Amino acid sequence: MSSARRAEPRDARQLLYMHQPQLFDEQACPRQFLFASVAQACQKVGDPCLSGWAVTLHTDVGDIKIELFCERTPKTCENFLALCASNYYNGCVFHRNIKGFMVQTGDPLGTGKGGTSIWGKKFEDEFSEYLKHSVRGVVSMANNGPNTNGSQFFITYGKQPHLDMKYTVFGKVLALLHLGGDSEQFCFSSRVIDGLETLDELEKLPVNEKTYRPLNDVRIKDITIHANPFAL
Repeated sequence: MSSARRAEPRDARQLLYMHQPQLFDEQACPRQFLFASVAQACQKVGDPCLSGWAVTLHTDVGDIKIELFCERTPKTCENFLALCASNYYNGCVFHRNIKGFMVQTGDPLGTGKGGTSIWGKKFEDEFSEYLKHSVRGVVSMANNGPNTNGSQFFITYGKQPHLDMKYTVFGKVLALLHLGGDSEQFCFSSRVIDGLETLDELEKLPVNEKTYRPLNDVRIKDITIHANPFAL
């Protein structure tokens, strides 16, 4: 496990404020109110300073950049961003890895039985008919039943329609297609911003055939938060 300090969940929202103060700064977002929480900020759709939140997971096998759907899943994204900002996920292993299905992480214990939200308790699902497990690279909260979200999440390796309306989809890996020269085209169908190759590497990892745990631990080293999903 990483030796970096992991803040308690109750401190996470304060650390997010320290990391991205423009969320709460009336001058930085002059057309918006002074926000009391990230959830309120995320619900203010349409302001350039609030749209397009993303994170980059820096893992042992490469980076995965993920766009977050704050406007449709504000509470889930508040929890996830605050945990990222508090270094809560630093050192977490990918403890469950099923080829063709998904890879799961977000448990500081590394067992698949740990983790908590920033509120210190489970929180409710946020389903949307517009957010489905329709492509490779969808990011969803793991749970053990309705309204039992904590800190664990998974990334799909392919279309998984049987998970729709059972697990909260809150982000996707956004594929960036290089067309040659200086031109770029952004494929908004997948939403894994950058990291499909890393997802490929994760899927190739040898695992225990009974538990699906990788034979060699692969971890999230740290996470970068971006206010602009196309930021480096």
